[in-house]
Amino acid sequence: MSETIAAFPSTALAATLDRDDPAYTDGTALPPLWHWLHFLSIHKLEDSGYDGHAALGGFLPPVPLPRRMWAGSRLKWLAPMRIGRALRKVSTVVSVDHKAGRSGNLVFVKVRHQLFDGDVLGIEEEHDIVYRAKPEPGSAAPAPSQAPDYSVFSRTISPDPVLLFRYSALTFNGHRIHYDKPFCTSSDGYPGLVVHGPLLATLMLDLLRRERPQAVVTAFDFRALAPVFDTHDFSVHGQPGDNGTVKLWVRRHDGALAMTATASVKDTI
Repeated sequence: MSETIAAFPSTALAATLDRDDPAYTDGTALPPLWHWLHFLSIHKLEDSGYDGHAALGGFLPPVPLPRRMWAGSRLKWLAPMRIGRALRKVSTVVSVDHKAGRSGNLVFVKVRHQLFDGDVLGIEEEHDIVYRAKPEPGSAAPAPSQAPDYSVFSRTISPDPVLLFRYSALTFNGHRIHYDKPFCTSSDGYPGLVVHGPLLATLMLDLLRRERPQAVVTAFDFRALAPVFDTHDFSVHGQPGDNGTVKLWVRRHDGALAMTATASVKDTI
């Protein structure tokens, strides 16, 4: 898959995140994780499932379980990927594993993505997807772990429907749990709209960019642990670690640890 990287998606995401960045123009390097705004999977409206996802099949295996979650990713940045360049993406299904968990059958799909500028590999990513059955009515979700009480820097986020709608639009994500509250509460049994996992990951690195604007992210691993809803504010946190790493996490209003991550960084000055 090839795409000439346009400036508009980055300009729009910067506005969505309330950033005051310089203009995004040809030659500007994509900020970390903003490549997710490109190489989007496009399907016709008639090929959507009841939940807004693309119908089963296509590139991903046709797993017959209704709930799909972006469980985490591991990324390396090897060279800048710049606006205005014709980039190429190669995606490969690495593995499909079936497991039985406490909540029923689970299928784990691992996909490798590579982004090239010509013959130069710029970004390498392993993407973990989990498929699961709907929980039985009245069943309780496992109790999440509690987030750390202390961090060096943090930011509170108000996940209003406009933020979620904008991110859905920018990533061509039709999944109704992010913008259709009646669907969330009646069909899927959630208390409110679900904040996108990749948006949470983006907000963690956005926090790091605000605190250390001269730092260059060279690697990033994150794992989703518990859902975040639009019913309450949440916060993103960071704390320097060892050997040029920064620990990052998302804390829900109830103290639950929703996502955890480690970024490897180097300073340019």
